[in-house]
Amino acid sequence: MKKVIFFIDGFNLYHALLGNKRFNRFKWLDLTSLAHKFITKDDKIEDIFYFTALAIWSPDKVKRHRDFIKAQEIKGVKVVYGEFKRKDKVCPVCKKTYQTFEEKQTDVNIAIHLLKLAIQERYDKAFIISGDSDLIPSIDAVKSAFPHKKIGVIIPIYRSAEQLKQTCDFHMKMKEKHLQASMLPDIIDLGKGNKLERPARWK
Repeated sequence: MKKVIFFIDGFNLYHALLGNKRFNRFKWLDLTSLAHKFITKDDKIEDIFYFTALAIWSPDKVKRHRDFIKAQEIKGVKVVYGEFKRKDKVCPVCKKTYQTFEEKQTDVNIAIHLLKLAIQERYDKAFIISGDSDLIPSIDAVKSAFPHKKIGVIIPIYRSAEQLKQTCDFHMKMKEKHLQASMLPDIIDLGKGNKLERPARWK
């Protein structure tokens, strides 16, 4: 059996779903189930890592995100947090400067884990769910140091990433059928009267 680890770029996947209103319901996604849609009978998933950051300026978004994260952790997914940082931008129309938030550290965190777990011989194959070309240097570095390991990419739905595909040993395309077959239940019983519910805005 080949040891497999998944590295999921949370924001890249989320924004792929955000681009189509029909996919709103797919935000309540079972990442473990999704991962199993892409492996073969000769693969064994050792770990699934979900890389993300909390939108701390919005309590509603944080609540939905924390519920989603809890649902993943129950199934054994390991969460690695980055952060949002304030960034000044200039409005192209009025030329005024305003503040916004930019997600940081995800590509660096993926790169660190990809290399660290390769050194520890934790995987034979790595599956990266992302369309972010910023990951190319880290993939190249791991492939150079560990040529016997296979690194593949699963491109989120309706995204294209030609350079990333060319860098990896194999690539796959996420399709609506994969999402449809990988949903969390609307209500997750946590025991002792506690439960998680699909956010109303994700229906």
